[in-house]
Amino acid sequence: MRIDIITVLPELLESPLNHSILKRAQDKNLAEIVVHNLRDYTLDKHRRVDDYPFGGEAGMVMQIEPIDRAISYLKSQRNYDEVIFTTPDGEKFDQRMANNLSMSGNLIFLCGHYKGIDYRIREHLITREVTIGDYVLTGGELAAAIMCDAIVRLIPGAIGDEQSALSDSFQDNLLAPPVYTRPAEYKGWKVPDILLSGHQRKIDEWKHDQALERTRRLRPDLLDE
Repeated sequence: MRIDIITVLPELLESPLNHSILKRAQDKNLAEIVVHNLRDYTLDKHRRVDDYPFGGEAGMVMQIEPIDRAISYLKSQRNYDEVIFTTPDGEKFDQRMANNLSMSGNLIFLCGHYKGIDYRIREHLITREVTIGDYVLTGGELAAAIMCDAIVRLIPGAIGDEQSALSDSFQDNLLAPPVYTRPAEYKGWKVPDILLSGHQRKIDEWKHDQALERTRRLRPDLLDE
């Protein structure tokens, strides 16, 4: 998988994309993540990529020309499954979407900034608009990094134990059950006896019951789905 990220703040993505599982996946050639500075695609001598909006609204708007050049250049090099715009008013990113996108060949992320982007970009160049939640960030870079992390970790081989990803919260619309490790008792706080029993069928039943209970208590909306 190759992921290309178009942004006006490439420095903001350096750390999130080059550590932990994302770094290991790239080192194994399971994923390639390339960050592009949008200013490299402008013909303006001052490297501006924004301008005042028509209609007099406050704030600046990202221009269509440099974004079109960037996306067109990338598309001339390879095919892409999706061109994703990170925006607060998009469809909400969830585990199901991460699962689907992890099976893609190539993806482009366009990170919004300022007041937004020229709407013609959304009409003609973007295939999917996605948000990570109902709140507004300064830009779409952190949202893109979060989505990359959620997607790449699902690629076979990215995580040492692939079953670990399949048992994460939200994979089956349930939160994950509680997990424990050694010591079995600390300050009088004990690990549930069932987990020490060695009876795998009963352990699995306990885990399912705990996942269901936690979901009912903390995220009942997931059960409605």
